[in-house]
Amino acid sequence: MIPARFAPILFGFILSGLMSLMVSGIATYRAAGLAPDFAVLWMGGWLASWMIAFPVVLVIAPLTRKLVAKLVR
Repeated sequence: MIPARFAPILFGFILSGLMSLMVSGIATYRAAGLAPDFAVLWMGGWLASWMIAFPVVLVIAPLTRKLVAKLVR
């Protein structure tokens, strides 16, 4: 089991992975349609986007928490 102190990093890892998977799938479909190599194109796009998305989520998450705290009562 992963120690609780890693929860924010694990959350960012899973969230960025799922979001980049969905977004890259939609973008690949819009660009290439259901081409015979759709899955290969999608996975290539997903891995590239996840490598960007994960560090961005880790950097942006604290700023987003502060913004949300200011927007709610």
